[in-house]
Amino acid sequence: MASTLRTPPRFVPTLTTVLDLPGEPAGTEPASPVAAPAAPIDPAEAVALPPAEQRSDAEIVRLEEQLLHRVLQRVDLSLEERLSDAVSAAVQQQLDAMVPRLREEIEAVLRALVIEAMAAELSENTGSVPTSGA
Repeated sequence: MASTLRTPPRFVPTLTTVLDLPGEPAGTEPASPVAAPAAPIDPAEAVALPPAEQRSDAEIVRLEEQLLHRVLQRVDLSLEERLSDAVSAAVQQQLDAMVPRLREEIEAVLRALVIEAMAAELSENTGSVPTSGA
């Protein structure tokens, strides 16, 4: 069985300070071990819970859903811009690589067309008399 205590990756924020709930003096325990029914939590007022306070499974699920929703909102704000930048860079890189090959292909096609046109023109005019004739 794998250990549940492991070090998170460096980019994951970690809790370094436990904050007291607003309105409670520091170092006091809640009056009752049973938590009152929870009202919707305003994300701006969210604080870390003291270790002694327990939440029901329904409250934990609700808090997890709120956290997930807030994280997805933050990700969504920059996702489109970053994806657009990444796709633009990839397309530009491909175009830069294609330009020399396209020039070579266009030059070869134009050279072949000019050669064919010159050959056709010369073959039609080989029997003609010069206009400055004597």
